[in-house]
Amino acid sequence: MSSFRPVDHLDTHEVINQPPPLEDVNLFTGDRALLDAVRRAGGDQHEARLTALGARCGSAEVIDWGVQANRVPPVLDTHDRYGRRVDEVTFHPAYHQLMALGLEAGLASAAWDGTANGHVLHAAVLFLTGQADSGTSCPMTMTYASVPALAVEPGVGAPWIEKIRGGRYDPAVRPAPDKAGVTLGMAMTEKQGGSDVRANATRAEATGEAGWYRLTGHKWFCSAPMSDAFLTLAQAPGGLTCFLLPRWLPDGTRNAGFRVMRLKDKMGDRSNASSEVEYHGALAQRLGEEGRGVATIIRMVQHTRLDCVIGSAQQMRGALAQAVWHARHRTAFQKRLIDQPMMAAVLADLAVESEAATALSMHLAGTFDRDDPVGRLLTPIAKYQVCKRAPGMIYEAMESLGGAGYVETGPMPRLFRQSPLNAIWEGSGNVIALDVLRAVGREPEAVEALRGFLEAARGRDGAYDNWLDGLDFAPSSEGAARLSIERLALAAQAAVLLMHESPVAGAFCRLRLASRGTAYGAFDAEVDTRAILDRASPA
Repeated sequence: MSSFRPVDHLDTHEVINQPPPLEDVNLFTGDRALLDAVRRAGGDQHEARLTALGARCGSAEVIDWGVQANRVPPVLDTHDRYGRRVDEVTFHPAYHQLMALGLEAGLASAAWDGTANGHVLHAAVLFLTGQADSGTSCPMTMTYASVPALAVEPGVGAPWIEKIRGGRYDPAVRPAPDKAGVTLGMAMTEKQGGSDVRANATRAEATGEAGWYRLTGHKWFCSAPMSDAFLTLAQAPGGLTCFLLPRWLPDGTRNAGFRVMRLKDKMGDRSNASSEVEYHGALAQRLGEEGRGVATIIRMVQHTRLDCVIGSAQQMRGALAQAVWHARHRTAFQKRLIDQPMMAAVLADLAVESEAATALSMHLAGTFDRDDPVGRLLTPIAKYQVCKRAPGMIYEAMESLGGAGYVETGPMPRLFRQSPLNAIWEGSGNVIALDVLRAVGREPEAVEALRGFLEAARGRDGAYDNWLDGLDFAPSSEGAARLSIERLALAAQAAVLLMHESPVAGAFCRLRLASRGTAYGAFDAEVDTRAILDRASPA
């Protein structure tokens, strides 16, 4: 956005009754739900750091970076002008500014560099930077989440982990040892298997040099193909195995067998260069034992699923902030929109939805810091619920802006296009439900940890207690799994709000744990809409 005021005195009319741009606000201190959730999750010692970042992310300059990074999408050059393979992706400068902002704020490093409650700090940084642009969150999340998988093979992973811990962004096209910082991507999915990675056909053959293999095959989705290295799966003689595939080899030459075939033309996520790649004898290093590929990569997946939850929560907050801001600054029928009873009911319903997602995401991040066993089940449960709720919630927020919400010059269309992605990434709904079913059957300690967490909130709200009495912690069939997981997720959101004494805890229990209509605002429960909206208003 320009720092100069637009012209509102036109030849034919004066532009009035239109909200000013929502910019130059602090996305941390101006978001009471986030501020409280971070404090309750143990991140209070990071408030000064997050306050500074919140002001930066809410500035007109950074908001415009997100606009530009999506307006001018990345471009793939497979060859140079002389016909030699380069497989390089070029981005708008704003993309690199966003990457530097996130990584140097600690998005990938804070959880691993010894920072106290580093996962909570990581979550808050993602929540703030993602409101400028969600697409750049992908490579930063991949980099953050790669550390547990890299740690399985210290001789291979240690130099990469050291670079990640440094918290620097270096987009230069050169070998990793010569760079100030690195990013990592992931290439798992193949055409024939999708989420069924055991159906992967990519082959890995040992080179004879300790730990090195040649990979041959394809990957239907490769996240962030400009990364310095990739975690990938291939069939070794001992079974499905995890590998680290570097862009540059130890001798400083390109890994010529790694080829980017094309970039995906996606519904949203335009700033991020998702791709298809092929391996033509590409060299890679083994991470973990042959045949233990799924066990190795699942260390990463738990963390990427956490970020899916955070990503959807921040998209909800971004949409809510726009809707409430619009309603406070626009009048219709002699009243501000926010003072119209039906609009207030809709917005309050959206605000409760957003705060519950925010609270659960930050609490979940805290379980990673504490190595709390409740996180084993809570992660896929939260991922299922929060990510699925985001598109409908964001649509309703868009509708609150009327036609102004539907035009591409505003943020709502980009938010809406982005919103389904976190529900698809890292396991779609059915895959997540199956994961929960497996965990329930194989890990009774995780079930008991979740039960204890939910029981700790008993006695604080009658509707919650009744809901808790009806929960099924062990669905009897796949057909019942989705309903059981949804009910567990609602219980988890209510429990976090109740235990943390959130001002919207009672409203959440009345609106989500009782019979009501299916649309936002379709309820007859008594809730203090004014207090909820005052709390939700960006400041």
